[in-house]
Amino acid sequence: MASPAAAADPAVSVCFVVEIDDFDLGAFNSCEGLGCEVVLEQREEGGNNGYVWQLPSRIKFSNIKLTRPITKDTEKVTRWIASMVAGVTRKTGHISAMTVDGTVVARWSLMDVVPVRWQGPSLSVDTPKVATETLEIAHHGFLAAD
Repeated sequence: MASPAAAADPAVSVCFVVEIDDFDLGAFNSCEGLGCEVVLEQREEGGNNGYVWQLPSRIKFSNIKLTRPITKDTEKVTRWIASMVAGVTRKTGHISAMTVDGTVVARWSLMDVVPVRWQGPSLSVDTPKVATETLEIAHHGFLAAD
């Protein structure tokens, strides 16, 4: 039975389920770079020596890196990337943070998603460790909650 502290914090153990339009890419155990930054332009005003104006100009969205051990879902990622051979089409993406029992803790919807990089496992008999894959995606921002 879970302790009361664990029940009060459902985000103790999460996985990240990723969907890109028609492609359900499965669950990842690591999600990095989910964020944005407001770019500021600095303007100096003549005669005003007290401060420099900091004017917001645009929002930059960082690339998102998703990592997991390789599974059958790895084929879904390579199928999605292979579908782009004829031309890159930007898609809508969803990342859902879920607890072990399937409860969605948070969900982010992303517009204009494209794959930037996929890194498969490094396989070597000299270094036995879990084979992992990393998918990096770029996007043009967040969509309002659906």
